[in-house]
Amino acid sequence: MDRISVESVLSQIRAMQEIAAGGQKALATAAPGKADFAQMLRTSLDQVSGTEQNANNLSQAFEKGDPNVNLQDVMISMQKANISFQTVVQVRNRVVAAYQDMMNMQM
Repeated sequence: MDRISVESVLSQIRAMQEIAAGGQKALATAAPGKADFAQMLRTSLDQVSGTEQNANNLSQAFEKGDPNVNLQDVMISMQKANISFQTVVQVRNRVVAAYQDMMNMQM
């Protein structure tokens, strides 16, 4: 990996940290119990969709022979998209398991 790619990845990591910190600040300033789960879920799904779209765009550009796109960037973006998607799947699995546990509780 060349120096430019490493710097690019580091800047993306820093940007993601700032976004996460901003989201935590927004949750901290909201009144307890007032967080809108549906909005947070929608925002997260939009981010995952954007990550996957970016990976697809880079992949297509690389396949077309775009000299500004290198294989390392394509592979990194595809791995980011994969990790994001797997995280969403795990969250979904836990929500479904929690729902099932609640439905199985005896009153």
